[in-house]
Amino acid sequence: MADHWCCHRRTILSTLLVCLTLFGSLLVKWPSLMKPFLTAELNEFMVPYDSTNTNSTNTLIPDDSTNTHSSTNTTILVWHWAFGSKQDIHGNVCQDRFGIPNCFLSDDRSLFPQADFVIFHNRELINGQQLPLHLPRPEEQGWVWFSWESPAHNGNIKFLDGKMNYTMSYRRDADFFVPYGWLEPHNVGSGMTVDDFIPKNKSYLACWVVSNYAGHHKRTQVYNKLKKVIPVEVYGGAMGRRLNGEQLLPTISRCYFYLSFENSQFQDYVTEKLWSNALKGGAVPVVLGPSRKNYEAMIPKDSFIHVDDFWSVEELGAFLKKLAEDRERYASYFKWKLNYRVSAYDNWLVDPLCRICTIRSTLQKPKVYRNLYDWERK
Repeated sequence: MADHWCCHRRTILSTLLVCLTLFGSLLVKWPSLMKPFLTAELNEFMVPYDSTNTNSTNTLIPDDSTNTHSSTNTTILVWHWAFGSKQDIHGNVCQDRFGIPNCFLSDDRSLFPQADFVIFHNRELINGQQLPLHLPRPEEQGWVWFSWESPAHNGNIKFLDGKMNYTMSYRRDADFFVPYGWLEPHNVGSGMTVDDFIPKNKSYLACWVVSNYAGHHKRTQVYNKLKKVIPVEVYGGAMGRRLNGEQLLPTISRCYFYLSFENSQFQDYVTEKLWSNALKGGAVPVVLGPSRKNYEAMIPKDSFIHVDDFWSVEELGAFLKKLAEDRERYASYFKWKLNYRVSAYDNWLVDPLCRICTIRSTLQKPKVYRNLYDWERK
């Protein structure tokens, strides 16, 4: 009897040992086993996209880090093309250009009932294009207000209050951020120095290309004072000295400084005058636009000169003359080129639309802009 009990006890102990071993193994593997369920739970309760959040880094690279493509199709309907510039978007444009699946663009208005997003360009709206308020609107459909203009040129948009769900703009706090340009990391390779990036044919102290020359613009007032202190070569239709696309950058490259003067001063409104003209053209930008702090969120603080850094335009002019004569100090404004290069959309009317699909799952729902006019001016 005693022998039977001992045998039975050994069996129980052996079974308990096996169970404890299995339990220990499960504890080790528990995080990986539960990861799919925990991830699904976290995704379900993700904090909605914060439209007040701004990028404070020294580059403005459109952030595709989420890259969360929906497994279902996303249809984006362009209600009217900006400035009447119709684009060819036949086929699977987003897949072909960027490898973005399940993302389809169309300008066929008959697809309105199926569209997930409808894009409305502001210029056409303020010029009389009507919103499709007469059509039954799908409950989950998002209407997107799109503008690359500053508030000074967007007109009275109060009639859009309560109708738009999302914004697409150069503003960094827009739902769909569409900058005029940005800096992206770039490895230039060993052996390159700053001098390799400075055009050798500098022959003008400063130049400016302007198509909209108006006396009430602050930039015109600054220019009229500056030209009395230093020589400024001025080009553009307003001056009767037009430059075509092939002439623009070679002309700018001959200038030590380029006047990247915006036509109005608003938060984040920094256009091709900085990105495509000065920085690509190989001239140090002298900027007039939003604050220095705002520019520093886009480009390194030692890559540009801000008009507001000086007590007077006369002081600015004297500084530019002195800087052009100091080869080493002038070269320091090009240090950024050792680590970055300028990038921009190949097609600003099409490319940003594809990006909507990459961040769709992060968008706050439901959302309506009750006061779009105040939002763009804050």
